[in-house]
Amino acid sequence: MVKGRIASLRLWRGVASLLMVIGIAGGTIGCRENTSGSTAAPPLVTVARPTTQTVTDYLNFTGNTAPTDSVTLVARVEGYLEKNHFTDGSWVKKDDLLFTIQQDQYKAQLQQAEAQLAAQKASLWHATTELARYTALLKEDAATQTQVDQWRYQKESAEAGILNAQAQVELAKLNLSYTTVRAPFNGRMGRHLVNPGNVVGAMGQQTALGLIDQIDPIYVYFTINERDLLRVIERQKSTGGPTIEQRRIPVYFGMANEEGYPHEGRLDFASINVAPTTGTLQLRGIFANPNRTILPGLFVRVRVPALQQRDALLVPGDSVSFDQQGEFLLVVNNKNVVERRGVKTGPQVGELLVINEGLKPDDLVIVEGGLQAIPGRTVNPQHATSSSK
Repeated sequence: MVKGRIASLRLWRGVASLLMVIGIAGGTIGCRENTSGSTAAPPLVTVARPTTQTVTDYLNFTGNTAPTDSVTLVARVEGYLEKNHFTDGSWVKKDDLLFTIQQDQYKAQLQQAEAQLAAQKASLWHATTELARYTALLKEDAATQTQVDQWRYQKESAEAGILNAQAQVELAKLNLSYTTVRAPFNGRMGRHLVNPGNVVGAMGQQTALGLIDQIDPIYVYFTINERDLLRVIERQKSTGGPTIEQRRIPVYFGMANEEGYPHEGRLDFASINVAPTTGTLQLRGIFANPNRTILPGLFVRVRVPALQQRDALLVPGDSVSFDQQGEFLLVVNNKNVVERRGVKTGPQVGELLVINEGLKPDDLVIVEGGLQAIPGRTVNPQHATSSSK
């Protein structure tokens, strides 16, 4: 709102300056007919010295949002898709049931594996019993060593068979578990990709069933150009701080329909190298999204504070005007004459604007009555009343 008001005032001042020039021309002609020789009093203007304040420089980027997790749900076993348990686009919680694949076959396979395990346990019991019996008979010379060795072989084979049967039971349980597809995390489902009744997972292929995204928190990816990156690295050297990832550097973003940068997060990732084709480095911020109103794929405006603060001169935003030569301020010199001072502005701090170049701390800036102030003309400056009075 403040920037819009500043832009409007700048436009009005440009128009007013043009009208003032026309008025001066008309006044010059009128003076030829004025024989009284009277002169008007210098216009009254309000002046103030710039405010000195510690400010933070910001780097501005364009980024896009992305989910923190994105998973394509697939069918890991073959069978008919029996049912979808969600509505397209709905929010689901971790472990919620999403898809069911026909289970009869895999339940039967589990029963078969469990029966085989029971049979192997029975074989082990029988072999153990017979081994003990024939070992006792061997001591009484009522059995041969060959018979004892045969039952020892049967016992060890049954033990190995039990291990194999237990593995088959675990595999059957695993395949049966694959017939139900559940949410791996809290997130939002996309549309279903397969309708119930279709065969999925045929020929060992993993058929995609749907997509789920986690968007709370949400990522914002953006790139920093080589010039700004070198600035950050240079300032990082002077502060002796750790890497970008280790510092808790705040990052802000705003969407197209929002004023300013209302969303605050932190920088959590920086790419390990600069892209040789573009000369940029990819960065990523992470942001809370509790209302889940920020969707992946949006373009956003990103702002990252610089690593150092500095003392700067600030003036009211309304006092800065703009013409074909650029931004300027009207200042009053020690002879009460108005001067046009070209400046370069920086970030906005409340209703004040940072002046990076073109202004000195002891300059008297016209903050009110600028429409009556013409460069090269004498004015009657009045100092602005301080807020403490």
